[in-house]
Amino acid sequence: MRERAELLSGQVRQVFKANIDAMGVTDLVTYVDTLERLGIDNHFPEVIRAALDRIETEELPGESDVFNSLHIVALRFRLLRQHGIWVSTDVFGKFRNETGSFSTDIRTDPRGLLSLYNAAHMAVPGEVVLDDAIAFTRGHLEVIKGKVRSPLAGQISRALDFALPRFTRRLETMHYMAEYEHEEAYDTLLLELARLNFNLVRILHLKELKALSLWWRDLYDTVKLPYARDRMVEIYFWTCGMLHEEEYSHSRKLFAKTFGLVSLLDDTFDVHATLEECYKLNEAMQRWDESVVSILPEYLRMLYIKTLSNFKESEDILEPNQKYRMSYAKKEYKLSSQNYLQEQIWTSQKYQPSFKEHEEVSIISSGLPMLTIVTLMGYGDVATQEVFEWVSSVPEMVRAGSQVTRFLNDLSSFKLGKHKKDMPSAVETYMIENRLTEEEAVEAIAALLENRWRILNQARMDIDRTLLPAAQVVVNMARTNEIIYLHGRDGYTNGDDLKDLVTALFLEQVPL
Repeated sequence: MRERAELLSGQVRQVFKANIDAMGVTDLVTYVDTLERLGIDNHFPEVIRAALDRIETEELPGESDVFNSLHIVALRFRLLRQHGIWVSTDVFGKFRNETGSFSTDIRTDPRGLLSLYNAAHMAVPGEVVLDDAIAFTRGHLEVIKGKVRSPLAGQISRALDFALPRFTRRLETMHYMAEYEHEEAYDTLLLELARLNFNLVRILHLKELKALSLWWRDLYDTVKLPYARDRMVEIYFWTCGMLHEEEYSHSRKLFAKTFGLVSLLDDTFDVHATLEECYKLNEAMQRWDESVVSILPEYLRMLYIKTLSNFKESEDILEPNQKYRMSYAKKEYKLSSQNYLQEQIWTSQKYQPSFKEHEEVSIISSGLPMLTIVTLMGYGDVATQEVFEWVSSVPEMVRAGSQVTRFLNDLSSFKLGKHKKDMPSAVETYMIENRLTEEEAVEAIAALLENRWRILNQARMDIDRTLLPAAQVVVNMARTNEIIYLHGRDGYTNGDDLKDLVTALFLEQVPL
């Protein structure tokens, strides 16, 4: 399989090099979009770069048929913005009428409507024209989704749940491979390569999942904390939603193990430990020395020992010039513990935090800053010390990603009902502070969630290129959270919600 995949990869490069000069914008944007949606773009970074350079600089002829195509204009807009390249919303001017509203003429173009809907989700704060585009296209897509043919019908239904920029790449590939051969002009070479690649990557995923499951079973049975969630498969699903490519194997394992450990810590603070035990657990975490294990109650000692030993094992695997990375991971883990403690202090005192106080604590307790750093520990030289410094400073992009996580989680917990020891959610805090009804508060937090996505979009275009590895991890984590918390579910706490997706991703046969 691998030999055949490598042969096909070489052929794809040859075909692209032979044809790039003759390819116009339509062909180029379609080609890049196809490579990405089939999950094989990581094999062709030079192809993607060359295509994007042309797509960005190609003049947009005013009356050419190409740029009268809503599908192509919207696809170009989305691809460039997703790659951190600014494009003005002025490109959509020709599809709007004298009043500024989108023209009713485009209602008869379902493919164009879908592309515009996806593109509009790359909006940055304040882009009213893209607010209008989402409202306009969503309304029309809802009406026509049962009236168009496959594969467009499935793509519309999927987009109405997850706009393409917010859907995990691996799941999109799983769907798109089955759809691509029904496109008008599909490339048999690309489809065969995509199927081979998907199966090769899956083989690695299953090996990793087996090893992690054995590791987790040993850990879970050793620490003996039956109140804590037993969710390694869900954690690994989360991991593959972030980074599915073969080259990120080390990152996936680091992420999954650390997520498992911090989940045990979180559940101990949240649902079981007394406040006094919470203080002692946090003190031990801050001191980070096995000699202080005696200050802990007996039932928490093994968790503490296992946490320290696993971090040591992770550090030992790092290259000598990368060992500095562990200090950032430990610092963030300790901060997570401090903020879990703060939440329990508020709960025990029945203290109602302000929305700002809630926000500051939950940005760290969301786990995103810490897990971003842990993920980057598995990267090569592109993850420089500057990258680790940037994440640990919790810049606006990391804050926004954390808030996407927190708001999705809190909207879910508000809908499902919280545990008696949970602190007030963002929904409750906002509702009380602003004297709103439950429905108004939910609507307000949903609006804030949308705003944080737009901040993520803006940051991707503003950020220094050297920080892109970290930026992509943050965006990918936010994307996966959208899957976990779809329609207010909590697929981590209630693993049954993900069972069909897990089965499809790891077990259902993909034809070669």
